[in-house]
Amino acid sequence: MKNNNLNLVDRALAPTPKWFKILRTVGIALASVGGIIIASPVAMPVGLVSAAGYLVLGGSIISVVSQTAVKAEEQPEPKE
Repeated sequence: MKNNNLNLVDRALAPTPKWFKILRTVGIALASVGGIIIASPVAMPVGLVSAAGYLVLGGSIISVVSQTAVKAEEQPEPKE
């Protein structure tokens, strides 16, 4: 499978490197915390709710980009 000829579905289903799995988990956690703050029934300061919106946005972007990262193919070294 060539990495440069993958469509979005193949890329999402391909194996993800370990570092990007960690980033994906962090992104999901950030988005979840932001969502909890936004959905909180307690009156929150406007700045905190605004920051929570940015947490949701940033966490979502980190998660999506991390999921589409794929492991590089092992290229054999050319013989001299």
